[in-house]
Amino acid sequence: MFRLSDDERAISDTARDFAAEYLAPGAIEWDQNKHFPVDVLRKAGALGMGGIYIREDVGGSGLSRLDGVRIFEQLATGCPSIAAYISIHNMVTWMIDEFGDDEQRRRWVPGLASMEQLGSYCLTEPGAGSDAAALSTKAVRDGDDYLLTGVKQFISGAGTSDVYVVMARTGDAGARGISAFIVPKDAPGLSFGANEKKMGWNAQPTRQVLLDEVRVPAVNLLGGEGEGFRIAMKGLNGGRLNIAACSVGGAQAALGKAVAYLGERKAFGAALVESQALQFRLADMRIELEAARTLLWRAADALDADSADKVELCAMAKRFATDTGFTVANEALQLHGGYGYLAEYGLEKIVRDLRVHQILEGTNEIMRVVVARAVVGSAGAA
Repeated sequence: MFRLSDDERAISDTARDFAAEYLAPGAIEWDQNKHFPVDVLRKAGALGMGGIYIREDVGGSGLSRLDGVRIFEQLATGCPSIAAYISIHNMVTWMIDEFGDDEQRRRWVPGLASMEQLGSYCLTEPGAGSDAAALSTKAVRDGDDYLLTGVKQFISGAGTSDVYVVMARTGDAGARGISAFIVPKDAPGLSFGANEKKMGWNAQPTRQVLLDEVRVPAVNLLGGEGEGFRIAMKGLNGGRLNIAACSVGGAQAALGKAVAYLGERKAFGAALVESQALQFRLADMRIELEAARTLLWRAADALDADSADKVELCAMAKRFATDTGFTVANEALQLHGGYGYLAEYGLEKIVRDLRVHQILEGTNEIMRVVVARAVVGSAGAA
């Protein structure tokens, strides 16, 4: 797991080079202008980054989850916001590839895997955030169609994306009454709210998805009725790993900026990097990042192996890596002094982008709930 083969190293290097050439140069401008660089996403898709762990018969790259987290870490060194959107897009693509029938896979996955079409994941609602099983969007059967009505909140890519995987209630209250639907952008009755004004992640749009009796063919039901919540949660296992990887990558870039700055900046007659006190702070940042990366790779390996503790490990990695990533990036800003607060240095953008990682794909409080249940359950079994 920790000794990369030549092929694995080449995959990681490709992602790093892509981030350096296509993401990093535009990251600050995209953030300031709230520009979603779809042309760059198409370039990522051409390299197989739209379907990283998607089966090859429908255009995917056929890689592992462990390959995936390495890719997302490298992409985030260029721009955490765009790396995170690519993560969400991959989650949507995987859900259709994994749970769709053959017709659904062949209709929807190739365009998503190439990123000629973009995808969005629609679970959260204004009144159902962490309590996702309480969602109220309804899907009512009408002959050969379903009519979907409701509002989805905080949807990345909304308004630009071509394909939406929407969780809606087809049955009774609770998780077992939820189903998943593939909804195309041009479906009548589908519309979008204004682009949200956010602290970070400005390089990708975030809007409400508004469904007003959106007519969706029954053949767009993903899995069977009542399978939606299970599909959503399985998708989130990988999503949590990917967003954790984006935190590690963003923080690694911030650490690199801090080391370079301290080597150039002089105070009291010497370079700041010669101060042992500051060296110790850099050492702690490096240690924390390596610990986060190690746990992340361990969890990805467990998901690849379908280990019994995969859900618990994914939650652990998400909580630890996103908290660590934000802390390290914030410390890097502090080490820059006042310059860290200036947009041109790129530190304040990384800090703003990484902050939301502690909230989405399940808040870090919910990650503790997941882990605690596993701990208490194992104690009870003993």
